[in-house]
Formats: sequence, C-alpha cells, structure tokens
Amino acid sequence: MYSATQQTAQEELVVRYAPLVKRIAYHLLSRLPPNVQADDLIQAGMIGLLEASRHYDAAQGASFETYAGIRIRGAMLDEIRRSDWVPRSVHRKARMVAQAMQEIENREGRDARSSEVAEAMGISLDEYHQILRDSASCRIASFDDALETGDEDSDAVPEHVTGPLEGLQKERFQQALAEAIAGLPERERLVMSLYYDEELNLREIGEVLGVTESRVCQIHGQALLRLRARMAEWI
Repeated sequence: MYSATQQTAQEELVVRYAPLVKRIAYHLLSRLPPNVQADDLIQAGMIGLLEASRHYDAAQGASFETYAGIRIRGAMLDEIRRSDWVPRSVHRKARMVAQAMQEIENREGRDARSSEVAEAMGISLDEYHQILRDSASCRIASFDDALETGDEDSDAVPEHVTGPLEGLQKERFQQALAEAIAGLPERERLVMSLYYDEELNLREIGEVLGVTESRVCQIHGQALLRLRARMAEWI
C-alpha cells in the first residue's frame, strides 16, 4: 500500500504538471479534425498523468516531465483510437493508394508519380489529391499511426508483443523506417521534417515552401502513404 507521504508526493506532481496535459492536448488538437474535443483529450491526459505519478522511477534516468509527457500523449492517442472518427472508406482508399504506389515503384525502380498512381487506380488526379488530403487529415503526429492498416481484422503483430526478440524487432523496425523516410522524394522528406521534427503546422510549412496549405496537406498525405507502401512487410 502507498504511504501517506507517497500519496502526497503523487498529488503534488499531478497539480504541478496539470498544465502539461493542456499543453499537449492543444498541440495535438491543432493537427486533428474539428470534431475532436479538447476536453476529451485533457480528461484522457489527466489519467495518463495520474498513472505517470504512480509508476515514475527516478532511477531510470528520465525526468518526470519527460516520462509524464510520454504517458500523457499515449493516453490521449489511445482515446483517439478508441473513438475513431475516420470513415472506413478513407482507410480503404489509402490502402489502395499504397498498394498502387508499391506496385509502380517495384516495377519502375523509382518514386511513383501522382499521375501514375491515379491512372493505376482509374481515378482523376483531383480525386487522387482528395484521397491524399483525407489520408493526411486522419493521421496523428505519429509514424506508427501512419503505418497502421486501419483494419479491424488485420493479421499484423499486436502492439504490445512480448518476448526476447521484442527489442530487436523494434530496433529493426525503427531502422527500416528511418531508411524509408530518408528515401522519400526531397519535398516529401522536407515536409515530414518540418511537420514532425520542427513541429510546424501546415500553414507554416506552406509559407516556408511557398505553396498553399492544401498543397502541403497533399504532400504530407502522399509521404505517409509512400512510407506505408515501402514498409508493407512490417504491416
């Protein structure tokens, strides 16, 4: 059982870092559809903060803020996944794009062009660009989400795999993902870097590149689906 001192210390951590929950919630909210509510994210984040206060071990080396931030964000992402707002048709079309990209790139030995993917799918370029925008808008700022199948009946390896090879498999996945990102076309790689590393929003990236926010969304969506195509063996 927890002692009174331990409980007091946990309560103090929760009070002190409650603003961190709001900060993470609004940062995520800026990248999500308008029907996602800040209150829902904050509520999930507070649960993550409570869990962090109970399980934090200073001996592991990470600061509490770093540890709590991971737990808070993870709790929010779990809540978003449970309340998936994305129509299944979006997931289905995204899979079709990724498959077409993979086939073209395997056949041609180079990056698949937008016109080639649209032609392979039998749709117009405008329709293709709309799929890219829809795909980008349903993704959270996580490479793991970018590679999800969105399929309830997927045979993919469960998220919490246990066993002696877990660490090695995760390391190999991270290496393969890094190589796939490095191999993206230059503009797609730049958008991914500005979005995930520099944490700029789409409007800000558009200002950097001199293009519209809608065009940045297309580039972002295409980068995500190209990664998905190139990481197919991991899905």
